Amino acid sequence: MITSVLTYLDNAAKQYPEKIALVELEKKITYADMAQSAKVIATNLLDKAGSGRRPIVVLMDKSMEAVISFWGILYSGNIYVPMDANAPMERINKIVDFVQPEAVIIDEGFEDKIDELHVEKEIVFRYETLTEGMADEDELNKIKREIIDTDPAYIICTSGSTGIPKGVVISHRAIIDFTEEASEVMEFTDQEVFANQAPFYFDASVPDLYCTVRNGATLHILPASMYRFPIQLLEYIKEHEVNAIYWVPSALILVANLRALPEVDVTCLKKIMFCGEVMPVKQLNMWRKYVPDAMYVNYYGPSETTYASTYYIIDREFSKDEALPIGKPALNTGVLVLNDEDKAAGVGEIGELCIKGSGVALGYYNNPEKTAEVFAQNPLNKMYHEIIYRTGDLVKWNERGELEYVCRKDFQIKHQGYRIELGEIEHGAMSISGMKRVCCLYHDKRQQIVLIYEGDADKADVKEVLKTKVPEYMVPEIIHRLDVMPMNANGKIDRVLLKEQYGK
Repeated sequence: MITSVLTYLDNAAKQYPEKIALVELEKKITYADMAQSAKVIATNLLDKAGSGRRPIVVLMDKSMEAVISFWGILYSGNIYVPMDANAPMERINKIVDFVQPEAVIIDEGFEDKIDELHVEKEIVFRYETLTEGMADEDELNKIKREIIDTDPAYIICTSGSTGIPKGVVISHRAIIDFTEEASEVMEFTDQEVFANQAPFYFDASVPDLYCTVRNGATLHILPASMYRFPIQLLEYIKEHEVNAIYWVPSALILVANLRALPEVDVTCLKKIMFCGEVMPVKQLNMWRKYVPDAMYVNYYGPSETTYASTYYIIDREFSKDEALPIGKPALNTGVLVLNDEDKAAGVGEIGELCIKGSGVALGYYNNPEKTAEVFAQNPLNKMYHEIIYRTGDLVKWNERGELEYVCRKDFQIKHQGYRIELGEIEHGAMSISGMKRVCCLYHDKRQQIVLIYEGDADKADVKEVLKTKVPEYMVPEIIHRLDVMPMNANGKIDRVLLKEQYGK
């Protein structure tokens, strides 16, 4: 039985010692060298920070060195906390204040900001200094034997409604369960070549990091700047024969919208997986047209459930008016759809998606009140303690026994006496010709529905077409067209910014 994700790297270093594990443009590292470098980092961390399941922050650009640092922290028996090194210092310090790290690892790019960081300088270490010396194999083996599968492995920091980020604590077991099923269902082998898209402080990078190592595959770490040039991006994929990607839909949408797919043949891609937001059928169909033989998988899952809780392997054609299912529960995962009375919703009835199983996070770090609020007792079970995670996402079961995502619970509004899902309006708008991205908000003071979109569609036409898609009371009173939709650091539409500008 695997009780630690360290087993993955140990096995890969033994079975594929000379195989390239990571590629970052001109840099490469083998599995043997990656494992050895991580163990040296771990040994130095034991001397400087100790071992005690304590958080260690990584403030580095997306790089090979950042990945090695994660593994080094895990070998030391501690918890890695990946952070956006380019975020405003105010946000960085909010995270540092509640995490209270035992150590901070930086690269040279962050060195001039150390004085602004809310920690003692003595616990801030340059990556290069941690790679000096030898690994203490005996001590590291002792620590590894003491790790149990419910111990924390990482903390991902997500936005908080109070302005203070939340630290989602994920265990070794949660990562193992996801990685094992993904590897089995997607039939990953050592021949996979992955291309990383998501930043490492975003949980969409979890399958890149762990499915790669578990299977002795190769991961290409691509700079964020490459995703601004879709043709260059696809040319890289073609040149390096990348055959598997875990991307957020926004990245796939961008490539489709900028018409890069007809320009570059990327039929080398055999597995295209996406998660993090709704994937519009229109852009999905563009991908399926130009890369027809790939397996397409729609994952669903918040950070609190280790990347993905459900998945749907696309097995039929969809029109742009249809919703793409989020499918069925993953391995060792249970799903409940609860109505407003906390009872099981029937087929076609909208309810909140709640998740149970080993993939559920251990809670929010240093935040017991918020943890108790959303990691709650299963209301359908009165007999024993059983925790579920209340996602805040509204879904429904369709006639095929598949889950369909509707919208966020907080996207549900009451307007003119009607309960309205703003996601339904967005879905209708996305089916309009010329539409690229849409966001629907509710203007609280004016009590009006606001539609914001990026695309070539005429505003007057949008309203007229929507009248054929949704009831009259759901047609937006205000419509804004933007040249470019604002996106947040995770590659999703920046709804907070749009709410500030158009919804207050």
